Amino acid sequence: MTDEKEGTFLVTHVEEDSAVLKDAEDGQVHTLSSNPGLAVDDAVEATVAPDPPMEVTYRVIELEERRSLSLERSEEPPTVHERELAADLETGELTREPRAGIGEIHVLSPPEDATEEAAGDVLSDREGTLSRAARLGVNRVEVRAEPGVLSVRYLP
Repeated sequence: MTDEKEGTFLVTHVEEDSAVLKDAEDGQVHTLSSNPGLAVDDAVEATVAPDPPMEVTYRVIELEERRSLSLERSEEPPTVHERELAADLETGELTREPRAGIGEIHVLSPPEDATEEAAGDVLSDREGTLSRAARLGVNRVEVRAEPGVLSVRYLP
C-alpha cells in the first residue's frame, strides 16, 4: 500500500466529480476520485492518499491551504533593475533573484528578435510556470518584455 503524500500541488484539470493534481516538487500526477471544490490553476497544500483497494485514484485527506494562481502578460516594460540584470548576462542566459519578502524574479536575455517568442513560450508553458509559482508560495506570475530582456515575476 502506498503511503499518504503531503505536498504542494497544482490543479491541472477538474470535473464535477474528479480533479487532477500535479505535485509541484516532483511532477507526479494524482487523479482524485472526487473534487473537493477545487478549480484549475489552484495551488493547494494538501495530504493525499490512494483509494483502496486498487490504489489507482487518490483522495484528499487534509486540505491545508488553497489559493488561486494567475499568469499574465504585462504591458509594463521590465524594471530598471531587471534591465541591469539582463545587461550582465550573455545572450540566452537566465538569472534568478529573490524578491524582498515572497517570490522571485527570473530575468532572461533572449536575442532581441526572439524576445516576443520567448515571452510566448513562458506564457504557453502554463503548467510549468504555475507549478513553479506554487512551489514558491506566490499567487501570480507577471511576464514583462522588451527587446533583449524578459522578466518573469513571481509575486505574492
